[in-house]
Amino acid sequence: MTDLPHLVEDCLHPVDLDQLIPRARSQHPPRILILYGSLRERSYSRLAGEEAARILERLGAEVKIYNPSGLPLVDDGVDADHPKVAELREIVTWSEGMVWSSPERHGAMTGIMKTQIDWIPLSLGGVRPTQGKTLAVMQVNGGSQSFNTVNQLRILGRWMRLLTVPNQSSVARAWDEFDEDGRMKPSSYYNRIVDVMEELVRFTMLTRDIKDMLVDRYSERVESHAELSARVNTPNI
Repeated sequence: MTDLPHLVEDCLHPVDLDQLIPRARSQHPPRILILYGSLRERSYSRLAGEEAARILERLGAEVKIYNPSGLPLVDDGVDADHPKVAELREIVTWSEGMVWSSPERHGAMTGIMKTQIDWIPLSLGGVRPTQGKTLAVMQVNGGSQSFNTVNQLRILGRWMRLLTVPNQSSVARAWDEFDEDGRMKPSSYYNRIVDVMEELVRFTMLTRDIKDMLVDRYSERVESHAELSARVNTPNI
């Protein structure tokens, strides 16, 4: 066996197959939260999110859609007990997976989309509310198809330690893809959203019972080990 002189032995062990494939699995419907990035009366990112919600419910998921209207800007003199912030954090904690649906504005996600994500902490009361949960990303475009926003959302998802599914949706000329009732017309764009939601449900059901282990990091275990050793070896004064 190769010698690893800098390895902290107590912090690295062989992968336990029983942990990766638990005998008991959760039986409740996957819990999915949908966030959208526009407050317009006819918001296509919201309409796409609502269409995704219908598909998810057909696939057996329990779905909640967060309305960002009234959510304050981060660092704008309010704290986490603001009702809209508290509501967002509560349903993020409730969820096992998320869908982020944003318009592309000036080649990027909207400020409304980013504000919602910025209000989600990496740690909340000793719990990481997003770590190891699943994520699907979607965007709507006013013109030709683009992937700027979904690429940015993927970067944020990785930073939030979310398991982002491989597939994604980008709807071009979104204003022409929904009927007067706000329902999406049959198209290859609609079919792609179905693909993405199927993938999200499957990944969620496969990973939700082992999510913490999937993103557990050796480097952080080493830090915790060092902190514990320092406390144990520090004499009481």
